[in-house]
Amino acid sequence: MAENQYTEDNIRSLDWKEHIRLRPGMYIGKLGDGAAADDGIYILVKEVIDNCIDEFVMGNGKRVEVKVKDGTVSVRDYGRGIPLGKVVEVVSRMNTGGKYDSKAFKKAVGLNGVGTKAVNALSSHFQVYAVREGQKKSASFSMGNLVSETELEATTEQNGTYVEFVPDEAVFKKFVYKTPYLEKMMWNYCYLNRGLSIYFNGEKFQSKDGLKDLLENNMDGDPLYPIVHLEDEDIEVAFTHGRTYGEDYYSFVNGQHTTQGGTHQSAFRESVAKVIRDFYNKNYEASDIRQSIVAAISVKVIEPVFESQTKTKLGSLEVEPGGKSMRAFVNDFLKDKLDNYLHRNPGVAETIEKKIKQAERERKELAGIRKIARDRSKKASVHNKKLRDCRIHLTDLKDPRREETTLFITEGDSASGSITKSRDVNTQAVFSLRGKPLNVYGLTKKVVYENEEFNLVQAALDIEEELDNLRYNRIVIATDADVDGMHIRMLLLTFFLQFFPDLVKRNHVYVLQTPLFRVRNKKKTIYCYSEEERRNAIQELGKSPEITRFKGLGEISPDEFVHFIGADIRLEPVLLSKEASIDSILSYFMGKNTQERQDFIIENLRVEKDEAGEAQEEISEQEVA
Repeated sequence: MAENQYTEDNIRSLDWKEHIRLRPGMYIGKLGDGAAADDGIYILVKEVIDNCIDEFVMGNGKRVEVKVKDGTVSVRDYGRGIPLGKVVEVVSRMNTGGKYDSKAFKKAVGLNGVGTKAVNALSSHFQVYAVREGQKKSASFSMGNLVSETELEATTEQNGTYVEFVPDEAVFKKFVYKTPYLEKMMWNYCYLNRGLSIYFNGEKFQSKDGLKDLLENNMDGDPLYPIVHLEDEDIEVAFTHGRTYGEDYYSFVNGQHTTQGGTHQSAFRESVAKVIRDFYNKNYEASDIRQSIVAAISVKVIEPVFESQTKTKLGSLEVEPGGKSMRAFVNDFLKDKLDNYLHRNPGVAETIEKKIKQAERERKELAGIRKIARDRSKKASVHNKKLRDCRIHLTDLKDPRREETTLFITEGDSASGSITKSRDVNTQAVFSLRGKPLNVYGLTKKVVYENEEFNLVQAALDIEEELDNLRYNRIVIATDADVDGMHIRMLLLTFFLQFFPDLVKRNHVYVLQTPLFRVRNKKKTIYCYSEEERRNAIQELGKSPEITRFKGLGEISPDEFVHFIGADIRLEPVLLSKEASIDSILSYFMGKNTQERQDFIIENLRVEKDEAGEAQEEISEQEVA
């Protein structure tokens, strides 16, 4: 057998754009199609806006204009503008930028001079121009290659920088920007930069009270007491207790939303429990103190160290190289500010202690039930019967594929069997429901342990003690596209929203989109997800193609299913409307029948005929969602 040759011919040197396009994950994390908030197309937007924010922080430009339409993104700031002689280099030469000078950008979001270059390399169209003191310089690129540039020209435009780009569809396949994710991004920038105005597609975003505004706009229902808002140099904290289960955190470093937390968030969780224990002089359990807490923390760090280029988790142990530890920094701040606040606001202090004692009572009441539930889940052999597990989990911190981990929750053995045979055993797990789940709206968490199905779901996800133990990044509800399937979907969503709302808020819960029709002839097969796609497929194939209406997931063979849960998977994220609280949503859909809901059903009920001519009644899925 011939040996593999290893010579000078095997050695390659890639230029900057080739390397980014070959290994995009190193620069922007996962690619995705826009279904998740941390998909690459949103990172591209963030990388461009980050530069505008750094300008604002340095006192230049209070207005940023962002437009996203049909996949084209444009961002215009009114800062100082890129130095005109370096416009091309700043967006196309690695390790080139103004942020290496710590005096100019002491606590900037991006320090490596990579972000805008990655956007350029991963865009089919990229345009940039800068304006300084009546002169303008422009350049256009495609996939990182310079297409054209202009000489300096006179202009009456205000100083600043404009960037326009279109993500390359060869990299980001079938991508769609989802407005709620972009709006959340704009709001976060404004919460962290009071005085900044962002105009997103013409709508103005601005915050007066920073993290206090963030909690007020994102809390579900009224807080138990007025939001505690504390500030000092390089740190801002806001928190209260809500009326739902779990802990909910929003953490930021130098204006960057660290969605996976990090050392600053850990320091806050530890310190808030310690300070409250010391204030009451009682050794309360930390979990009881933090039960139902909703908190936001923002810190500014010199030369922050993140665990990846996408900066979703802070790794810095110190607030500056050789300086105070992050733990000591946060603890000293809370020990001073929070202790003083509680002394000055005895009503708030009393409410907090009542909440802690209530959590303590509930925990003790559930202790016995939890033990019985654990024993029951072991006897049911959750990992062998109900759950077909995968080999990699979200908690496997060193595995690069952990973000791909997915749990499909299916109805019935036939659907779970098809997905099980089609799945990627490394990253995709399957949980099979038995019958319709219980409607848990208005019930206490006791029911989670007493109900076998939900007890086993909880055990499979490993979220009984802490959401940070979550074993899968994506929880995908995979039910039939009929009335029964939609009902099961609503019952599952009620379970998550009632007892684990943070799973939804943190964008872990999705609905699997599967085709309604298969249209094929001898040469080609087209899977259609809507009536419109079916009509287009019939027109494309012509000559009376064979049309199949999938009435359930179990009718889709494993050989076909592999297309729908693989690289081309279509997931619809479960997003909460900013205007509606969880309680109002659940009350409307899952509470007692109301005239309002009856009217909704009547208005949206439609009768369709399948290919056999049989009438089928169903409610528009899009309307319900």
